[in-house]
Amino acid sequence: MLTRLLGLLALSAAAVFTLAPDPARAEPLRIVIDDPTIEPLPFAVPSFQPESGEAGQLAVDISRVVSEDLTGTGLFREIPASAYISTVSDFNAPVEYADWKAINAQALIAGAVNVTGNSVNVKFRVYDVFSGEELVDANGQGGLQFSGTVDGWRRMAHKVADAVYSRITGEGGYFDSRVVYVSETGPKDDRQKRLAIMDYDGANLKYLTESGSIVLAPRFSPDGNRVLYTSYESGFPRIYVLDIGSVQRRALESAEGTMSFAPRFSPSGQTVVYSLSQGGNTDIYTMDINSGQSVRLTNTPAIETAPSFSPDGSQIVFESDRSGSQQLYIMPATGGEATRISFGEGRYGTPVWSPRGDLIAFTKQNKGRFHIGVMRTDGSEERLLTASFLDEGPTWAPNGRVIMFARETQGAGGSSSLYSVDISGRNLKPVRTPEGGSDPSWSPLQN
Repeated sequence: MLTRLLGLLALSAAAVFTLAPDPARAEPLRIVIDDPTIEPLPFAVPSFQPESGEAGQLAVDISRVVSEDLTGTGLFREIPASAYISTVSDFNAPVEYADWKAINAQALIAGAVNVTGNSVNVKFRVYDVFSGEELVDANGQGGLQFSGTVDGWRRMAHKVADAVYSRITGEGGYFDSRVVYVSETGPKDDRQKRLAIMDYDGANLKYLTESGSIVLAPRFSPDGNRVLYTSYESGFPRIYVLDIGSVQRRALESAEGTMSFAPRFSPSGQTVVYSLSQGGNTDIYTMDINSGQSVRLTNTPAIETAPSFSPDGSQIVFESDRSGSQQLYIMPATGGEATRISFGEGRYGTPVWSPRGDLIAFTKQNKGRFHIGVMRTDGSEERLLTASFLDEGPTWAPNGRVIMFARETQGAGGSSSLYSVDISGRNLKPVRTPEGGSDPSWSPLQN
């Protein structure tokens, strides 16, 4: 016992010496995400307290998911329970700040869980250990609570993590969100593809279509309840809209002899922008999703595809080879003159406007390598975030701070997997899926 205590004291002293901020600091606890030299913030999340007999395991599971959400960002570092000097045994008891300060826990997350029948209530508080104060949100509110069902306990954990993330970074969260993507199985020359949907971290996987036909490019609606995608089941690419709740779908209108693909919703959810190929020419159109009435936006001999609306719906970014190579352009949402925004070496494609409106993500191919990159909407400040044999198809997290994409491994049997990366280029990591995956689309935050 004495040996363990001396070890903990030595660990605490080293931690305080090397990492602890000035205890007299007046500013609130905050991670500045744009800082190029971020040191992960040490935090502690003791297992949430069960306030009913049925809540024991759920309390442990919820606190575990909160920890995984935060550490997965690369911005936070959890202090293991083995280093704790004291713990939180009562949600309403005063915090022993000195004990948490000794192990350099700069943030402390305390919570409690109550289960009544099929209903779950989760409450939590976040403490700034070195100032000795509870952190509050922009409205001055401290502790929060979320209610739901036993089956939905992971969503409540994600909501807690979103709130903690927002209070410490000042940014919106993204954990309570989902991803729809193309699940891939089988050898490369006989790959089976079907649509799948999951929580952002790979949990709660559900298949939306059956194997047997090629499906591509699923895209969420702004409310997260519908998905657009392209299917080759008729032998030609055709756009479908699928209701996630009922898994019912319908094909969008398409003229005979044409091929429609690369759809995306407008911010209102009432209009779809897409590419249509007819007579060897590919242009961009919009369609009213209810009436089926379409409007042609481009009319050139070039291949023009992969359109994406700006968050305010006023502009569209797309790829075109009208200049002789594949580049990015922006035009008004009603069509008209387009402005080229990409001028670096190589070819650019699959542009996607950030939900914040400040950046455009893209795929770039140059000198035999593929990259995921971002640039300002005028084409300035281009930054390449990844490099590999084949990276493609970026999609934005709801807060505009993280990008998910597909990466294919090299070789005849190469498989495709999902990855995510921060817009700074930090924290590149694989996304958990049971099989291969491609064409991800990140949902907005769930309601």
